[in-house]
Amino acid sequence: MTMPRDASPSRRVRANGDGTVYQRKDGRWEAAGYVLAPGNTRKRIRVYGTTRKEALAKLTEKIATSNRGVPVPSAQGSVSAYLTYWLEAVAVHQLRENTHTRYTACVHRHLIPGLGKKKLAKLTAKDVRTWLNQLRTTCQCCARGIDARRDQPHCCAAGQCCHTLLSPLTLAYIHSVLKSALEHAVREEEIPRNVARNVRTGTPRPRRFEPLTAHEARQFLTAVRGHRLHALFELALRTGLRKGELLGLRWEDIDLDTCTATVRRTLQRTAVGGLTSLPTKTRASERRIALPARCLQSLKLHREQQQREQETAGSSWQHGGHVFTTAQGGPIDPTNLSRSFTTLLRKAGLRRIRFHDLRHSTATLLLEQGVELVVIKELLGHAHIGVTATVYAHVRLRLQRDAIDTLSTALNGPAITETTASDGDEPPSCAALVR
Repeated sequence: MTMPRDASPSRRVRANGDGTVYQRKDGRWEAAGYVLAPGNTRKRIRVYGTTRKEALAKLTEKIATSNRGVPVPSAQGSVSAYLTYWLEAVAVHQLRENTHTRYTACVHRHLIPGLGKKKLAKLTAKDVRTWLNQLRTTCQCCARGIDARRDQPHCCAAGQCCHTLLSPLTLAYIHSVLKSALEHAVREEEIPRNVARNVRTGTPRPRRFEPLTAHEARQFLTAVRGHRLHALFELALRTGLRKGELLGLRWEDIDLDTCTATVRRTLQRTAVGGLTSLPTKTRASERRIALPARCLQSLKLHREQQQREQETAGSSWQHGGHVFTTAQGGPIDPTNLSRSFTTLLRKAGLRRIRFHDLRHSTATLLLEQGVELVVIKELLGHAHIGVTATVYAHVRLRLQRDAIDTLSTALNGPAITETTASDGDEPPSCAALVR
């Protein structure tokens, strides 16, 4: 009696609907199965991998997506169908909620109207370049049909185009969203290459900002004294923390003994969860920073004030543990903080800037004081030092000009005092200066 031979991994029995996996003659592994396709139909797809596990994982992911009711696009489908699939099945799991909202608006406002009808497999770099050039020169007031929603005709509807064009930064953002979507199509082997990467849009100039000067910064600190959130504004200017990082701070993150603060989270308003504590923007943003002595003193006074507010609120106090709260202990809405900041600027007689410009002011003042770029990068929580160098290039140019002026002064030297030689034939001494 012969014993049955154990089934090899390549011939392992799989359940009905799980597809098949086998090794090809070229050594690669191929997995095939049926998934939901556009038009409520089913189609058989094939994925490949260098190992059985890799091919099976790809097929399992596609079948799981299909079981959730999301049709798996094909290269023969339209760009619109693929972008919709990418937003609903891929990007939603990889992006923050607010970022996904911006991506969705970009796709439905620009990408689908411009490229949605083209076949994904037939999309070329020329198509992308032509569309971007058209987007760059087309009045958005007319292209997006804003005229049709107005009570009175304006712009092109009245024969006077307002020439509302997209900024270079917005064009670069739209291009980057398209690249991200097509890059995932390449990874899923829907298309052989990412044609959007072959299109160069140029490097847009960074957004101009006007940080506070040293005199304006001192004037601002004087104006916030006595304000309920004095400690927050002082911490923002002296450490460069982001708005969400400041509002997300908890007392457990502040160590008054070691004079440090640990940035672990950020507070943001989302469409689904409202005011929500989220992880920091990047891994580098999760950091530990040293607190100045002035900030420590302000935080101690702020804690005493918060305890008095808690006693006044009584049972209505919200125990969230945040450092900066409303009078009832709840988290502060970022929009309300911006309003309070604008009011403070107006009362102080300072020009209007964004709250985020306090962060730029911190970095600019540190650079002007000669602080190393790598120290500023760690303080601000930038992922790469190149980000810090690019954003504050204008400051570095000003410092270079000051350095060149200092060198020129040293090379020019003091004025020469004319002396009369005894006989006129002796050469000047070695210590003499020459203009």
